[in-house]
Amino acid sequence: MINQNGFLDKVVLVTGAAAGIGESAARAFAAQGAKVVLADIDKEGEQVAKSLCAQGYNAIFHTCDVSKAASMTVLFAFIQDTFGRLDIAFNNAGIDIESDKLADGSEDVFDEIMDVNVKGVWLCMQHEIQTMLKTGGGAIVNTASVAGLGAAPKMSVYAASKHAVVGLTKSAAVEYAKKGIRVNAICPAVIDTNMYRRAVASDAKKALAIGAMHPVGRIGNVDEVVGAVLYLSSDAAGFTTGVTLPIDGGSTAI
Repeated sequence: MINQNGFLDKVVLVTGAAAGIGESAARAFAAQGAKVVLADIDKEGEQVAKSLCAQGYNAIFHTCDVSKAASMTVLFAFIQDTFGRLDIAFNNAGIDIESDKLADGSEDVFDEIMDVNVKGVWLCMQHEIQTMLKTGGGAIVNTASVAGLGAAPKMSVYAASKHAVVGLTKSAAVEYAKKGIRVNAICPAVIDTNMYRRAVASDAKKALAIGAMHPVGRIGNVDEVVGAVLYLSSDAAGFTTGVTLPIDGGSTAI
C-alpha cells in the first residue's frame, strides 16, 4: 500500500463503489486522506460513504448510471460544483451477466454488457479528462480483466468489452500523455468478492477448480487489487501510463 495520507486532499472518483473492489478502493483512498466521491447505481453506496464519514474521513455518495450520458453530466457537474477539480478516477463499474457460447448469446445481454463496460468507461473518461485538463492533469485507472488480454469461453461479449477497455486505456494514455493525464488499467483474474462467493457457495469443487486455474494455486484478494490501483494512482507511478497490469496469480504467464 501507499504511505498513509499519500492522497491527502486529492479529489478521487470511484465508480462501482457500493461493494467489492470499488468499495475497498474508496475506503483505502479515504483512509489515506482523499476526498472521495463514491458513485454507483446501487444506493448501498450511500451507506459506505456514511460509514467512512463516521470514521472521520471525507466521502460522499452520488447515485449514477455510467451507461447514461445525462447521468454522467449530472455527476460531473456535482464534482465540479462541490470540489472544483478531479485528481484521480477509478473507473470500476462493470457487469458480468453472460453464460452462453457466442452463437447462443442474446442481443439484450450484448447491449447491456457493452453499455456498462465500454460506453460507461468511455463516458467517464470523457468527463474525467475534460475536468482534469482544467487543472493540469490527473490519473485515471480503468478496471479491465484478464479476459481483456485473451479468451474467455462462454463470456465472449464480456471479453470483448474488456478488450475494448484496454483499447480505450492505451489510446487515451497516448493522446493525453503530454497533458499530464496518466491512464492505466488493471486486469484482475478471479478475485474473492461477495459476487464470487455467491457463485461458488453451493459448489466447493468449483471453487477448488477455479483456484487451481491460477499458477499460484489460489484466487486473488481485494487488497491485492486495491494496492495496484493505489500505486497506479500515486505519484510513484508518475512515469507509468498506457499500462494494462495483470493481477492474476501468473495466469497470463502460461
